[in-house]
Formats: sequence, structure tokens, C-alpha cells
Amino acid sequence: MVTEGWFCVFEQEVDVILRSDWMGLTLCCWLKDGGPKKHHKSRSAFCQFSVAPPIRLAVLLDTPPVAPGNPRSQWSPTHLSTNLKVCPSGGRVSRARVEQSSDAVRGAVGTATGLHIWEVLWEEQQRGSHALLGVSTHKCTLQASGYTVLIGGDSCSWGWELSTNQLWHDGKAGRRYPGGGVRGVLSVPDRVLVVVDADAGTLGYVVDDCYLGVAFQDLPKGAELFPAVSCVWGGAQICLRYLCGMTRDPPALEALSRLSVRGALGGAGPRGRMLSVPSALQRLLLDTHTAEEEQ
Repeated sequence: MVTEGWFCVFEQEVDVILRSDWMGLTLCCWLKDGGPKKHHKSRSAFCQFSVAPPIRLAVLLDTPPVAPGNPRSQWSPTHLSTNLKVCPSGGRVSRARVEQSSDAVRGAVGTATGLHIWEVLWEEQQRGSHALLGVSTHKCTLQASGYTVLIGGDSCSWGWELSTNQLWHDGKAGRRYPGGGVRGVLSVPDRVLVVVDADAGTLGYVVDDCYLGVAFQDLPKGAELFPAVSCVWGGAQICLRYLCGMTRDPPALEALSRLSVRGALGGAGPRGRMLSVPSALQRLLLDTHTAEEEQ
């Protein structure tokens, strides 16, 4: 019995050492090769304009979403136009079928620190003109007569016009987004991720699993920033979901290594490609993948 107990302890220690060494070696290879290789949707027009995300964002994009019901997954029931109505769960807002009005809403909970990702679902057929997605402070304008830009229409909000690809802030149209010599207007799909780095003061977007880079910088640090939309389409329904976030601390070595391994395994999932991977690492990788596959 003593011998068997000693052997079990020895086996566990060897497993930890092998796991640490293997993950460390994998991380070195990952950094040498310039980070993980993302498997984009092959037909997406946005792939050619994607940029490599910073390491913290790469880890966050690889993290399973938080559980449903998070307060950050709700639209504000009080900070919105009178022409908008939030559903009982808080995750969807609907616009009334009224004319000559521009209407906006912001999230119920924002952030003043950390790196955060929200998912916004907004059907392309329910946008029309002046369909803006971005962030705002608590002072953003929420309603105006006629058809105009609200999110990005003042100094307290920053928005991406989905129908024209134009960036807006302080009532002024900026450059087209994404950059990289885009010709014409890209059709933005129903699902867009909003990436807010409150510590760095930046806002960016992810479309079709492609990170398109920083859209806005120099956002006010220390101010609470909320995901926000403005629209003019009667009957439009827009859904909000908070996916995940992290502090400004560097990602853990384990998270970096997991990201590297999963990137090497490809986008189809690791289950059929891990026969040669130690069992401890299989558990580490599959725990995360299982959470994603169940969404």
C-alpha cells in the first residue's frame, strides 16, 4: 500500500512537470510564429482586412461566454428613446413603427476598466440608413427628430455606421472601417462583436471571426462606457449579450498555452486530433471546447 501510494504521488508530479514543460514549449513556438492562426469563414469579405489581435484579446476571444443572465447582457430600461421598448429579459430591444425619428439605447451596465466583449445581433434587413453600433457614456443623446446619427452624433458616443461602414464621433464622419483600402461598402452580417478596452481607451469590432483592428482610440479613461445602438427602422429588433472580459493583468501562462494548442488543432474542434496529447492536457483543452460546443 505504501509503495502504491508513493507511486501515485510520483505519477502526479511527473504529469505536472510534463504538462508545464510541454505547454511552455508550445507557448514559445506560438510567440515565435506570431500568435495563433485564426480559421476564418472562407467566404467572408472581411477576412482580407483582419488584423492579429493583441494577446489579451486573443485569449479573450478563445474564452467561453459567461452564463446567460449576466447584468451586462441587458439593455437599459430607462436610458433609451421613448420609441424603443426592452423585452422582459432585457436582452432584446424593439423599435416602434414610427417615422421621422432617430432612436438610441445603451446597455444597462457599462465598464470603466478592463477588456470586454459584447455580442450584438441585428438583422441586416432591419437596419436601413443610420444604423449605428458602438459605445457611449451616460450623457449620450437618445432621441432626435428626423433621420440622423445618434451614436457618434455627439462628443459622448462613438459609432460604426453598418450600412455605409463609416465611423462617427462628435457629429463628424470619419474614415471607412475597416481600413486596408476597402473598395465599396462591405455588407456587415447580423452578428457583430464589440470590443471595448477601457484601460487602453480603444473600441474595435469582430466580424465573421475576423478582428478588424482599432476603430476608435483616445476614449475617455475612467469614464463608464456602455454598448449602444441607434436606428431608424420601424420594427427593428436588436439583441445584446455580454460574452466575457478580463482585467488589465497579463493572461495566465496556461491560457496562452491553451490558445496556442487549440489554434494548432484547427477550427474543427480538437476531439479527433488529440490521441497523442497527454491526458491532463486533453482535459484542459476539452473543458473549454465543450463549453463552446454546448452554446
